[in-house]
Amino acid sequence: MKKLIIINGPNLNLLGKREPEIYGSLSFTEFLEAIKVKYDDISIEHFQSNVEGELINKLQEVGFEYDGIILNAAAYTHTSVGIGDTVAAIQTPVVEVHISNTFDREDFRHQSYVAPHAKGIIVGFGLQSYELAIQSFLK
Repeated sequence: MKKLIIINGPNLNLLGKREPEIYGSLSFTEFLEAIKVKYDDISIEHFQSNVEGELINKLQEVGFEYDGIILNAAAYTHTSVGIGDTVAAIQTPVVEVHISNTFDREDFRHQSYVAPHAKGIIVGFGLQSYELAIQSFLK
Protein backbone atom coordinates (compact mmCIF):
# COMPACT_ATOMS: atom_id res chain seq x y z
CA MET A 1 0.00 0.00 0.00
CA LYS A 2 1.33 3.43 -0.96
CA LYS A 3 1.92 5.77 1.95
CA LEU A 4 1.37 9.49 1.35
CA ILE A 5 1.27 12.46 3.69
CA ILE A 6 -0.23 15.88 3.17
CA ILE A 7 1.66 18.57 5.05
CA ASN A 8 -0.08 21.92 5.37
CA GLY A 9 1.45 25.16 6.57
CA PRO A 10 0.14 28.28 8.27
CA ASN A 11 -3.51 29.24 8.30
CA LEU A 12 -4.66 26.18 6.36
CA ASN A 13 -6.33 25.00 9.56
CA LEU A 14 -8.79 27.85 8.86
CA LEU A 15 -10.02 26.46 5.54
CA GLY A 16 -13.78 26.73 5.33
CA LYS A 17 -13.72 29.91 7.43
CA ARG A 18 -10.85 31.88 5.92
CA GLU A 19 -11.50 33.98 2.81
CA PRO A 20 -14.03 31.59 1.24
CA GLU A 21 -13.94 33.58 -2.01
CA ILE A 22 -10.32 32.39 -2.45
CA TYR A 23 -10.22 29.12 -0.51
CA GLY A 24 -13.80 27.84 -0.61
CA SER A 25 -16.19 26.92 2.18
CA LEU A 26 -15.15 23.30 2.78
CA SER A 27 -12.90 22.59 5.76
CA PHE A 28 -9.76 20.58 5.13
CA THR A 29 -11.00 17.89 7.52
CA GLU A 30 -14.17 17.43 5.45
CA PHE A 31 -12.13 17.31 2.25
CA LEU A 32 -9.62 14.85 3.71
CA GLU A 33 -12.36 12.46 4.87
CA ALA A 34 -13.79 12.36 1.34
CA ILE A 35 -10.37 11.81 -0.23
CA LYS A 36 -9.57 8.95 2.14
CA VAL A 37 -12.81 7.23 1.13
CA LYS A 38 -12.15 7.79 -2.57
CA TYR A 39 -8.54 6.53 -2.35
CA ASP A 40 -9.07 3.76 0.20
CA ASP A 41 -6.32 1.65 -1.37
CA ILE A 42 -3.60 4.06 -0.21
CA SER A 43 -2.63 5.42 3.19
CA ILE A 44 -3.10 9.19 3.39
CA GLU A 45 -1.97 10.97 6.53
CA HIS A 46 -2.18 14.66 7.33
CA PHE A 47 -0.12 17.11 9.36
CA GLN A 48 -0.70 20.83 9.77
CA SER A 49 1.29 23.45 11.63
CA ASN A 50 1.51 27.21 11.75
CA VAL A 51 5.13 26.89 12.92
CA GLU A 52 7.97 26.73 10.37
CA GLY A 53 10.24 24.55 12.50
CA GLU A 54 7.49 21.99 13.08
CA LEU A 55 6.99 21.70 9.31
CA ILE A 56 10.73 21.16 8.84
CA ASN A 57 10.78 18.53 11.60
CA LYS A 58 7.85 16.67 10.01
CA LEU A 59 9.46 16.75 6.55
CA GLN A 60 12.65 15.29 8.02
CA GLU A 61 10.68 12.66 9.96
CA VAL A 62 8.77 11.33 6.93
CA GLY A 63 11.22 12.25 4.19
CA PHE A 64 12.97 8.89 3.99
CA GLU A 65 10.13 6.40 4.51
CA TYR A 66 7.00 7.61 2.68
CA ASP A 67 6.13 7.16 -1.00
CA GLY A 68 5.17 10.80 -1.41
CA ILE A 69 4.68 14.12 0.30
CA ILE A 70 2.09 16.67 -0.75
CA LEU A 71 3.28 19.98 0.65
CA ASN A 72 1.32 23.19 0.88
CA ALA A 73 3.77 25.31 2.82
CA ALA A 74 1.39 28.27 2.35
CA ALA A 75 3.12 31.59 3.01
CA TYR A 76 6.34 29.78 3.99
CA THR A 77 6.64 28.71 0.35
CA HIS A 78 7.70 32.26 -0.48
CA THR A 79 9.84 33.00 2.57
CA SER A 80 11.42 29.85 3.97
CA VAL A 81 14.84 28.91 2.68
CA GLY A 82 14.83 26.31 5.48
CA ILE A 83 11.80 24.46 4.12
CA GLY A 84 13.27 24.56 0.62
CA ASP A 85 16.57 23.18 1.93
CA THR A 86 14.71 20.39 3.75
CA VAL A 87 12.83 19.35 0.62
CA ALA A 88 16.21 19.22 -1.18
CA ALA A 89 17.71 17.09 1.61
CA ILE A 90 15.08 14.35 1.85
CA GLN A 91 14.57 11.37 -0.46
CA THR A 92 10.78 11.18 -0.59
CA PRO A 93 9.42 13.04 -3.63
CA VAL A 94 7.44 16.20 -2.86
CA VAL A 95 4.64 17.78 -4.88
CA GLU A 96 4.13 21.45 -4.04
CA VAL A 97 0.44 22.35 -3.92
CA HIS A 98 -1.46 25.62 -3.63
CA ILE A 99 -5.21 26.06 -3.50
CA SER A 100 -5.15 29.49 -5.13
CA ASN A 101 -3.30 30.49 -8.27
CA THR A 102 -0.27 32.08 -6.62
CA PHE A 103 0.72 33.67 -9.94
CA ASP A 104 -2.54 35.63 -9.97
CA ARG A 105 -1.80 37.14 -6.57
CA GLU A 106 0.79 39.48 -5.06
CA ASP A 107 4.23 39.49 -6.69
CA PHE A 108 5.96 38.01 -3.65
CA ARG A 109 3.83 34.87 -4.07
CA HIS A 110 5.42 34.19 -7.47
CA GLN A 111 8.65 33.02 -5.76
CA SER A 112 8.89 29.51 -4.30
CA TYR A 113 11.78 28.11 -2.30
CA VAL A 114 10.18 24.65 -2.56
CA ALA A 115 9.68 24.48 -6.35
CA PRO A 116 13.30 23.92 -7.40
CA HIS A 117 13.39 20.74 -5.29
CA ALA A 118 9.85 19.45 -5.94
CA LYS A 119 8.74 16.65 -8.24
CA GLY A 120 6.11 19.09 -9.54
CA ILE A 121 3.84 21.99 -8.69
CA ILE A 122 0.05 22.20 -8.79
CA VAL A 123 -1.57 25.61 -8.27
CA GLY A 124 -4.95 27.18 -8.63
CA PHE A 125 -7.38 24.26 -8.69
CA GLY A 126 -8.80 24.75 -5.21
CA LEU A 127 -8.81 21.69 -2.99
CA GLN A 128 -8.71 19.59 -6.16
CA SER A 129 -5.00 20.54 -6.30
CA TYR A 130 -4.43 17.96 -3.54
CA GLU A 131 -6.26 15.27 -5.46
CA LEU A 132 -4.21 15.99 -8.58
CA ALA A 133 -1.08 15.61 -6.46
CA ILE A 134 -2.32 12.26 -5.12
CA GLN A 135 -2.94 11.09 -8.67
CA SER A 136 0.62 12.05 -9.63
CA PHE A 137 1.92 9.50 -7.13
CA LEU A 138 -0.34 6.75 -8.46
CA LYS A 139 0.98 6.80 -12.02
